[in-house]
Amino acid sequence: MTGAGFKFDNTYLQLSEIFYTKILPAPVPKPELVILNAPLATELGLDFSNTSLDKQAELFSGNQMPETAEPFAQAYAGHQFGHFTMLGDGRAIAWGEHITPTDQRFDLQFKGSGPTPYSRGGDGRATLGPMLREYIISEAMQALNIPTTRSLAVVNHGEQVYRDTSLPGAILTRVARSHIRVGTFQFAALKEDKETIQALLDYTIKRHYPEIKEEQNKALFLLKAVIENQAELVTHWMRVGFIHGVMNTDNMSIHGLTIDYGPYGWIEDFDPNWTPNTTDANTLRYRFGHQPRIVLWNIARLLEAISPLVENRSILQEKINSAQDKMAHSHEKMWVNKLGLKQYDEELIQQLVELMYHDKVDMTMFFRLLSSLSKPELHQLEPA
Repeated sequence: MTGAGFKFDNTYLQLSEIFYTKILPAPVPKPELVILNAPLATELGLDFSNTSLDKQAELFSGNQMPETAEPFAQAYAGHQFGHFTMLGDGRAIAWGEHITPTDQRFDLQFKGSGPTPYSRGGDGRATLGPMLREYIISEAMQALNIPTTRSLAVVNHGEQVYRDTSLPGAILTRVARSHIRVGTFQFAALKEDKETIQALLDYTIKRHYPEIKEEQNKALFLLKAVIENQAELVTHWMRVGFIHGVMNTDNMSIHGLTIDYGPYGWIEDFDPNWTPNTTDANTLRYRFGHQPRIVLWNIARLLEAISPLVENRSILQEKINSAQDKMAHSHEKMWVNKLGLKQYDEELIQQLVELMYHDKVDMTMFFRLLSSLSKPELHQLEPA
């Protein structure tokens, strides 16, 4: 498959082996290409015009791999619904890091490619419906200018997967700037070894934030950059009424991407307490209106993980305060832009939110219709 234009440079494997396990995707009997994202392939500098559909299916099922790919599953930890646990890629395997003709670096990763050492008893497989669902939503988020992982291909692999009932199995190929998470730093912190944390921090800065590599206290500058990206990301979610549904720290990208499309949804009838995650129905931890607070909570966990690298611990509280300020500012700016205001009006926004909630207004339709209104004349505003 070298003719398609793959160019791998797998720098993640230069980290300690505690962060990953090299492993090949489990073979599948009868792969069939369901969809290929041709525009994304072009962006990546890949050309499959001379590759048969059968060979494409073999590639995107993992039965055949590019020669320079070095497949591996990542190890990480994380807080799931507030409870800390050891995790890792239970059904995902990275091909490696593909370098585009414009010298951009992207992870290519299978989802649903079979068990790994981190599967915790799972089969490592996925079903066709959710993989197509992620394909659609990630490309929709890209079109909405919301930072996100993307989807390159989906194949039906010819085996049935049991999820309450027997369903067709599938594999998604996901594309991301990287799959480094807050949970990756939490995993490093578990080793209680400053050199391990420092190595991950240096790697993350070199890959995602090279502009801060010469700073004296790189840990604090990385924290600042992550705060800015995460505040921007969750504000994007709030402006379109998107609910991630499972904002665990292992699903929080260090690069500020929307990652792991599981029980996501969009607000229809406006309700800040709504969540698409049925397993969260009692606590509502990841409800729509709580997302900015959860981002702050997750950032605090990142702060804890990198704190051994910070000599002046008192400054960490200042960073949390600055994260709160950044989130509030992004939130206010969002409302100013959505309503076309000159400045933020807290009383107006509060009244609007209460009315939308009381009348169960469809959020998307409301702002769509609002944008279609022409500027009223003064006489129209005068009492009858």
